[in-house]
Amino acid sequence: MNKTEEAYSRTLQERKLKGEIHHWAFESMTLRLADRTTYTPDFFVMLPNGEIEFHEVKGFWHQAGRIKIKVAAENHPWFVFTAVQLKKKEWIYEQF
Repeated sequence: MNKTEEAYSRTLQERKLKGEIHHWAFESMTLRLADRTTYTPDFFVMLPNGEIEFHEVKGFWHQAGRIKIKVAAENHPWFVFTAVQLKKKEWIYEQF
């Protein structure tokens, strides 16, 4: 994990202790997007109701990264895909 991912993992652990999430794991799943194209989200997050979210933590978004998360969201609509950025010491969330 890089420093931003490490900081976000602490946020996820705090949410787990509060009961807001049931489980989280770092880079634990890889999704197939197309032939020879995969996407490994930074964090797998399971909510108490069983809903699955994938969180992608970025300091800066490159176009290829945004395309991959958008394709993943389109190909796997039963999951929630969320981009997470740390700006001015606050987590900013964007759902796809």
